Amino acid sequence: MKRQKRDRLGRAHSNGYQAGLSGKSKEHCPYQCIDAKSEWLGGWREALTDRNMGLFR
Repeated sequence: MKRQKRDRLGRAHSNGYQAGLSGKSKEHCPYQCIDAKSEWLGGWREALTDRNMGLFR
């Protein structure tokens, strides 16, 4: 169960990162679960930081 949970949260983080790179706003978060939503937003914030540092365009 824990492995499955981690995979789901990791996927949420990755999806948020991709959304941030593509320029989507944080209101486009598809998750309702608090844990998954916070992971998605964490990935989204990380992508914005990377974009601002010039790692991606």
